[in-house]
Amino acid sequence: MPSRIEDYALLGDLQTAALVARDGSVDWLCLPAFDSPACFAALLHDESAGRWQLAPATGGPATRRRYRADSLVLESEWDTPHGTVRVVDCMPPRGEAADVVRVVEGVSGSVPMRMDLRLRFDYGDVVPWVRHHDGALAAVAGPDAVWLEAGVPVHGHDLATTAEFEVRAGQRVPFVLTHTASHLPRPHAVDADRAISDTEDFWAGWISRCTYDGPWPEAVRRALVTLKALTYAPTGGIVAAATTSLPEQWGGPRNWDYRYCWLRDATFTLQALLGTGFVAEARAWREWLVRAVAGDPAKLQIMYGLDGSRRLPEQELPWLSGYEGASPVRVGNAAAGQFQLDVWGEVLDGLHLAREAGLSTTDTAWDLQRALLDHLEGHWEDPDNGLWEVRGPRRHFTHSKVMAWAGLDRAVHTVANHGLEGPADRWREVRDRVHAEVCDKGFDAERGTFTQFYGSQGLDAALLLIPRVGFLPWDDPRVRGTVDAVRRELCEDGFVLRYRTDADGGVDGLPGTEGAFLACTFWLADALHGTGRVDEARALFERLLGLRNDVGLLSEEYDPATGRHMGNTPQAFSMEGLVNTARQLGGASTRTSAGKDEQAL
Repeated sequence: MPSRIEDYALLGDLQTAALVARDGSVDWLCLPAFDSPACFAALLHDESAGRWQLAPATGGPATRRRYRADSLVLESEWDTPHGTVRVVDCMPPRGEAADVVRVVEGVSGSVPMRMDLRLRFDYGDVVPWVRHHDGALAAVAGPDAVWLEAGVPVHGHDLATTAEFEVRAGQRVPFVLTHTASHLPRPHAVDADRAISDTEDFWAGWISRCTYDGPWPEAVRRALVTLKALTYAPTGGIVAAATTSLPEQWGGPRNWDYRYCWLRDATFTLQALLGTGFVAEARAWREWLVRAVAGDPAKLQIMYGLDGSRRLPEQELPWLSGYEGASPVRVGNAAAGQFQLDVWGEVLDGLHLAREAGLSTTDTAWDLQRALLDHLEGHWEDPDNGLWEVRGPRRHFTHSKVMAWAGLDRAVHTVANHGLEGPADRWREVRDRVHAEVCDKGFDAERGTFTQFYGSQGLDAALLLIPRVGFLPWDDPRVRGTVDAVRRELCEDGFVLRYRTDADGGVDGLPGTEGAFLACTFWLADALHGTGRVDEARALFERLLGLRNDVGLLSEEYDPATGRHMGNTPQAFSMEGLVNTARQLGGASTRTSAGKDEQAL
């Protein structure tokens, strides 16, 4: 059985990521990129789908573990009857090839250790051909080759590579796993100790640029490091999570692939990065965004591949049983083909935010925005699938219309404040029509709240963003009524559901339920703060911080009934929420349209 979702720590080299459990097992690793087939997929099945365990022979979870300072160098320590041992893990920023470095350090006594390596390419389906070559172990299958250099003798057993050894106080035993394309020569080996030192230096240099000086600094820095780790360095794209198919319902079918780049994350990501001093990362993300959405605005997608590719066909992997039996396991994501109106607004808002922050504007970027605005003008009245990618019928989702308003609003202010050319009077007229319709059809006067879609009896946590994007001021009674309704109808033990899956006859077209969505709960903390309930906002934020695992990570969702993390992990949306809410509660201004602090427009 795989470990609990919250028991995994993250390693990464800015092109892919590995998940390491408390028992010393790497249960998830895709090579050479985030969205490549996994060579360790025990996370979604069992050890037969591939893993790499390095731990005391007595087994069991680490007694303690931590990251070294603000890095992705992980230290796990076990106190055993024979002594104490430490395993240091890292993935150095990508050089010639992808490397996973693991070093066993004896702290006290003499501890028997065991190494168990089970490489299974193509998500556990392919057992490689393994041979010894020039002092290393080579495993080859199809396009993939993995090399293992070990500081102790290894041998094959039961389609695995194992080693048994003892480590004494002061002794160090290195292991280096390196991946390359099978048709290429063996890459140069990295020195394990040098790789660890270089990895620490890289992260120390990177985080030194952080300008955040508010409360909860450790949590904010860890969230920022995690966001950086989810960045695909060659293009600047940021994946939503490092995993696929971790369930939103125990044993259920709500299992999706998040190893892609969602456009709506752009605004939240840019807020987090620009607000903490990481202008270079924000610029790279903005440039990825412009490249990805270039072309026919009618064919704008909600998500793209790491390189901006559009085709992300969804398929099921029946040989994997799924995390704790939650099936099917899916790779690819069919939601890429959905029509989600809010994305046009999200893209326009994100590019506006970059401009307001001082990132230079190019003619190409403004021409692209003009094309997106032309499409938005002609299609804002169309029903859509909504930001939560519901697989039920299209509807007039209130949040989608609000974001259409936001896109038009940002265009009006861009012409006024930056001297760029455009039909501002026409955009203003359409913007005001959208506003009037939403207030008329998206608001339930009897209940005193905005609704999930026009005429809906249900709510949507995204309604909490209405004042955040400047559609209405925080002191508008409709805003406060909506915040109160969300607390009353969407909260489980104080944590926020995205929506009630059984509302309006089952809005998302899927069976079952899901956990509380952590990003939405951060939005509630923002909303409580914005409506003057500062103490309640801070208390909720502190509860959210308490959900982080022992190394500071959050997944997508949380199950209040079991106290467990749910969904893909670590989740960029959750980590962005942590940074942005910390900034707001700590006194940083929250940008709305025209780059102003929160106020009525």
